[in-house]
Amino acid sequence: MVSLAEQKAKNVVLLFFPAAFTGTCTKELCQTRDELSFYNDLNATVYGISVDMPFTLAKFKELNNYNFSLLSDFNKEASTAYGALFDVWNHGMKGVSKRASFVIDKEGILRHAEVLATAGEYPNFDAIKKPLEGLK
Repeated sequence: MVSLAEQKAKNVVLLFFPAAFTGTCTKELCQTRDELSFYNDLNATVYGISVDMPFTLAKFKELNNYNFSLLSDFNKEASTAYGALFDVWNHGMKGVSKRASFVIDKEGILRHAEVLATAGEYPNFDAIKKPLEGLK
């Protein structure tokens, strides 16, 4: 279990994604992996979040060498709280996380929010990074 209250004194980047092992999700998280030093240098902790089971996320992380935590929101609580949950996704699947990004500063203030309408869209990484740079 991870909570924002435990993250005080660090900036937090939340990256919600629809499903492990899918093309856009893999590309997004691989880019995050490759740029993690940027986030680390700005005292930011990155979390990838989906409604996949923890076991699925563990394998996804292992196979792609992700160097940040992937969190299971299997009960859809975080996705719902952040307005990042599809009512109905592809092929009639219900309750899948939307692709979304949030930056929360070390005081708990939301500095960036982007919830994408379709799962195939790619997040605006420059918009995620800009508020972090301002928090130096």
